[in-house]
Amino acid sequence: MHENANSLVVLDFETTGLSPNNGDRAIEIGAVRLEQGVVTDKFQALMNPGFRISSFIEQYTGINNNMLKSAPPCDSVMADFCDFIGEDNLLAHNAAFDRKFLDAELDSISRTYPGEFLCSLLVSRRINIHAPNHKLGTLVNYKNISAEGDFHRALFDAEMTAKLWLTLLDDIKAQITLNYVPFDLLKRLSKTAKKDVSALLSKY
Repeated sequence: MHENANSLVVLDFETTGLSPNNGDRAIEIGAVRLEQGVVTDKFQALMNPGFRISSFIEQYTGINNNMLKSAPPCDSVMADFCDFIGEDNLLAHNAAFDRKFLDAELDSISRTYPGEFLCSLLVSRRINIHAPNHKLGTLVNYKNISAEGDFHRALFDAEMTAKLWLTLLDDIKAQITLNYVPFDLLKRLSKTAKKDVSALLSKY
């Protein structure tokens, strides 16, 4: 596990709904591995949840029931993805959502991961305080990040989250005296009130 926040696995799920507690499952996982701020590996897979998905989810994600029919089951994809994570820390945009599904899917195959989660949405709220909102697509436009592809497909969203993350780290690095941004600083930042952010950063 790296103490530098520019080395982690950035992930995104597409799912059948909002909550694994209501029986919703993952239907796609996309992830990129950042090492020292460079994408060194990618993971993408569709997975069959074992039931038909709604037409709303088909339209929202562009993933349809035909595509999922021939996809491997969630259990085998998630076992492979757990191997991919290894010991790395994790990042997602609105991580509370992705973490819920990661935990539920890995729980069902009795696997766990040692890394900790960060949320680019929580960090953005404290750094990009003038952004119109903190949806991923909005922030990509706001920070002039080049984006060619479809939002709401897991790998593209993970790649865009990784690009957004690196711009956030640059913005933070400009405000601290260290030459890298510690993972622990961002854990603290995520829980800090907006008005106290500059005081926290000035301590570093």
